[in-house]
Amino acid sequence: MNKKVFAHVPYPHLGRNLDYLIANRINPEIFFSADSLDEVIPERMQAEAAALAGNGLVCTIHAPFMDLNPGSVVRQIREVTRCSFNDVLDSAEIFKPQIMVFHPGYDRWRYGEKKEEWLRHSIDTWQGVLERAEGIGCTIAVENIFEEEPSTLVALLEAINSPRLRHCFDVGHWNLFKTVGMEEWFAALGSYIAETHIHDNHGFRDDHAPLGEGGIDFKLFFSLMERYAPEAALTIEAHSLEKLERALTNLQQFLP
Repeated sequence: MNKKVFAHVPYPHLGRNLDYLIANRINPEIFFSADSLDEVIPERMQAEAAALAGNGLVCTIHAPFMDLNPGSVVRQIREVTRCSFNDVLDSAEIFKPQIMVFHPGYDRWRYGEKKEEWLRHSIDTWQGVLERAEGIGCTIAVENIFEEEPSTLVALLEAINSPRLRHCFDVGHWNLFKTVGMEEWFAALGSYIAETHIHDNHGFRDDHAPLGEGGIDFKLFFSLMERYAPEAALTIEAHSLEKLERALTNLQQFLP
């Protein structure tokens, strides 16, 4: 498996799939939900981390996101979000991921004219996250979710201006919510991309289909990745083993 290629693995599935990951040389992107963080056993995580490293695999981590918002205008929600982020950073101390992916929490339908307030609260949250990321030695990447165009992510990245805060471009989410083309998105954010989430859809629902089985122009996508972010991590976001294997097969045509 190419060292830049990762696959989405929910943390509760990691232990029982370790043998498969090791045998197939698949680097996991470990997804921690808030519930799974409540149930972690540090000794078990240490054994899993040692098994990955001992077999030459590396990992990334996807942080919890459901009902969380690092830039919320509500103080209590920000506090819960920061608590959850600190919990996943505790796990990162053990797994030592190369990259950690977080959701930024912005969408224009919810925030309207409060973009600047969201940005101000976001900056405070990410500064704390980046302090811990520095000690762990990993990069933090904020993923596009409901963003229709890249301006709020650009504003966040420029305001913090840290080499440890980068962008995770989710091509499936872009296809669902976009009001700008892929080339325009890359012109704004391509140099910030540290990771990309790869899955396909037809623009109507978040199918998480294997690449090449929806409507996304992956020839254009990979040409832009090669131009702007050739060293970025490529993460397959498939929600079943069958889809993962199809996606890995379909990916081969685009890898050097």
